Amino acid sequence: MITTIAEPTDEQLQYGGRLIREGQLVAFPTETVYGLGANALDGRAVEQIFKAKGRPGDNPLIVHISELSEIAPLVTDVPEMARILMDAYWPGPMTLIFPKSDAVPDEVSAGLDTVGIRMPSHPVARALITSSQRPIAAPSANRSGRPSPTTAQHVFEDMNGRIPLILDGGACSVGVESTVIDARGDVPVILRPGGITPEMVKIVAGAVRLDEHIMAPVAEGERVRSPGMKYRHYAPKAKTVIFEGSPARVIKSICDRYDAELTSGGFPAILGFDNHDYGDRHVLSLGIPAHPDEAASRLFAALRELDTEGRTLALCEAVSLEGIGLAVMNRMGRAAAFDIIHL
Repeated sequence: MITTIAEPTDEQLQYGGRLIREGQLVAFPTETVYGLGANALDGRAVEQIFKAKGRPGDNPLIVHISELSEIAPLVTDVPEMARILMDAYWPGPMTLIFPKSDAVPDEVSAGLDTVGIRMPSHPVARALITSSQRPIAAPSANRSGRPSPTTAQHVFEDMNGRIPLILDGGACSVGVESTVIDARGDVPVILRPGGITPEMVKIVAGAVRLDEHIMAPVAEGERVRSPGMKYRHYAPKAKTVIFEGSPARVIKSICDRYDAELTSGGFPAILGFDNHDYGDRHVLSLGIPAHPDEAASRLFAALRELDTEGRTLALCEAVSLEGIGLAVMNRMGRAAAFDIIHL
């Protein structure tokens, strides 16, 4: 199969919509990361997503819509708390968990009786959904376990020869996947953190809870309610370690570990902040600590760069858990299989 990267012209959007209706796959930009889309109402088409990604079948997918009216056929109920959050943060980087209708195939929900739905704010994503005249099931458009793609080129690296079309909408602005929220009860529960932060949810909901697995692995055999919870995700080939503590102690520990890796013949790199001095050691920038949104937008590109450069060890500075920093640490933690050194 020949994979084409195309600008999202009207012609290419119509072509992409036709591919979706025919049961094929299309990669497309969202404000979070690039998605790998199929007709969410066609179980056989959805199976092609798992095949292209090498994704385990018990990992649920998110259904993307372009208009609120498209929710009704997909769910059996829209809880009041979900309506409150939809009014506040849709379109945007937020997925809500609903009780699913029979119209949603089990291939989408991984056999659960719920489905995650979101309305992206990216104009190309919504134009593709409109063109396809179908809700689109889409995980991130990367090989399973790899860092998520935030550019069309990242998608091409993983999906060349596996899908017919990649719509190039430029770099993603948020840089980490959507916040997944179970809003079926009185207090919304964040299952996966993202661009809609706990603080933002609390403003409109009055309260918020965090799932216990946000900064911890799920036990073997335990069913998950959201993508990005169960498996080692977002991981480069390099061994990845996170250092958490005072800046001085973190910098010293990272430098010591870096130098030891070099001495033993390894090829290390640091994911660190711009205002921290690592001398002439190789640093991939996470921005500055006061702006975790910079770390969010840069993280996946940096993790992919580790592989491009053939690095053997990635030494990462921890990010504050405030705001979108929680999402950054969730992704970084899973990339490192929660190998976190507390100093």
